[in-house]
Amino acid sequence: MKKYICVLSFMLVGLTSCGQDQQEVKENDVPISVSEAYTYETVVPDLVNPWGMTFMPDGSILITEKEGKLIHFKDGQKNEITGLPELSNRGQGGLLDIQIAPDYEASGWIYITFSSTQGEEKGANTALMRAKISGNQLTDQEILYKAGPNTTKGQHFGSRIVFDNEGHVFFTAGERGERDVNPQDITRDNGKVYRLNLDGSIPEDNPFVGVENAKEAIWSYGHRNPQGMIINSETQEIWVHEHGPRGGDEINVIKKGANYGWPVITYGINYSGTPITDERQKEGMEQPLYYWVPSIAPSGFALVTSDAYPELKGNLLVGSLKFVYLEALYLNSNNEVVKREKLLDGIGRVRNVVQGPDGMIYVGVEGVGIVKLIKK
Repeated sequence: MKKYICVLSFMLVGLTSCGQDQQEVKENDVPISVSEAYTYETVVPDLVNPWGMTFMPDGSILITEKEGKLIHFKDGQKNEITGLPELSNRGQGGLLDIQIAPDYEASGWIYITFSSTQGEEKGANTALMRAKISGNQLTDQEILYKAGPNTTKGQHFGSRIVFDNEGHVFFTAGERGERDVNPQDITRDNGKVYRLNLDGSIPEDNPFVGVENAKEAIWSYGHRNPQGMIINSETQEIWVHEHGPRGGDEINVIKKGANYGWPVITYGINYSGTPITDERQKEGMEQPLYYWVPSIAPSGFALVTSDAYPELKGNLLVGSLKFVYLEALYLNSNNEVVKREKLLDGIGRVRNVVQGPDGMIYVGVEGVGIVKLIKK
């Protein structure tokens, strides 16, 4: 039987996904339950919007605050790193993701995405940079890629960073609210997953190298606003989740040169309730591994590989901005979602989730800070 979900939608500042009325749900949709099996311990208190975090080799944590602060949390103290580049803290833009390089202990490089104002046009767009830290100062800054053109719109910057094991860095950039021009056009930035060498150069085997006028850094396109990205350690695939409009948040398995359909196909509708398109599938466009109706407004993404949570091992964790919980999605052997649970229900807007080097799960919560997931 067809299922229909009707919810009352609402908008929050910086939120890109709401609920959806009268939207047909795919047969693999799974109802969600609430788990009381977990609690949390606060690790880093009193953060406003902890957008990104990465663990240093000594166990300390680098944390980005979207407003434009970089914090080094070490020995129980929050130390602010100065010398950040100029950025635009506007709407969903600001200081975004952060990751240390795979060879950090040898190179010292740290990779950061942010809404850069660099360029002749007013406004900003997503940029990837790398830099080093000396004392409490950000040094040796290099912009590796800057999407353009700038726009004063405040939505859909992306942006997450991951590394593969072959010397590449991937990052995401949302379509900046220009859905009809950016995501489907490989000659334009935005609405894309990008792939670079660690020094910012373009890999020769990127899918659009040599294509006339193409942005050769593009790895995949047709995206809306990806705010979660992981490397599946078992398959080495890149998995991305992204905000839909009103309904239709997606998890996608990213393939070289593939088109993920936005806005030609979608399981969402406009915020006004009007249709975007009647198309749900189209030849040459990828289907999601899973999608949410109603939208949960996903941000942060982790695949649990740790023995610290045997019941979660091999499954996914996704933060919900809209419904203020951490979601566990349980997968079968075919990578189909067969069970969903709310963890830490009501904790606040979950911005990020990371498995730390100690195997524990750390969750960035707006207005709360960084908390550690604890099994009761």
